[in-house]
Amino acid sequence: MKRLMLLVAALVVAFAASAQSRLIECKMESKLLGKEKEYSIYLPSGYDKSDRSYPVLYLLHGANGTHTSWPTSGNAKRIIDAVMKEGRSLPMVIVMPDASGEGEDHNGLNFGYFDQTNWPYERFFIEEFIPYIERTYRIKADKRTRAIAGLSMGGYGTAFYAMRHPELFSSACPISARMSGTP
Repeated sequence: MKRLMLLVAALVVAFAASAQSRLIECKMESKLLGKEKEYSIYLPSGYDKSDRSYPVLYLLHGANGTHTSWPTSGNAKRIIDAVMKEGRSLPMVIVMPDASGEGEDHNGLNFGYFDQTNWPYERFFIEEFIPYIERTYRIKADKRTRAIAGLSMGGYGTAFYAMRHPELFSSACPISARMSGTP
């Protein structure tokens, strides 16, 4: 009887854990960048216990940030969980890629959302990252369910990706974006 109770308790805990949202740090190999790139991904409550496909939001960090800026400094998981619980948003997958540079301050060589010498980041994002994410996770892979947003440098990337690739995004939200100059 004791074993049965422990088994039931373990199943209840496992079921409850699978129903919770998750924020995970991951990596993918980029042929274009010639290195691994990190990203954080928010999987909504119930993701693990269903076969449902979800809309996706690509959330870009600002300069001096990384893929962990939204989760740590922005309290992303807590805020997203609350918004979804209150019914102010449909459940979605939120992906936070890393466009930080090399070196200790993540702002040295090769950073940002645009193609530069030895840093074809825009090509990486469009040609490798989005396809990788959308075949690795259960995402509705079409324009109507794909959005992009970002802060500061990420807002700049958001605005230009939406203008350069209108076939990819249904909506864009650049927040405090630097909008002068060209990428």
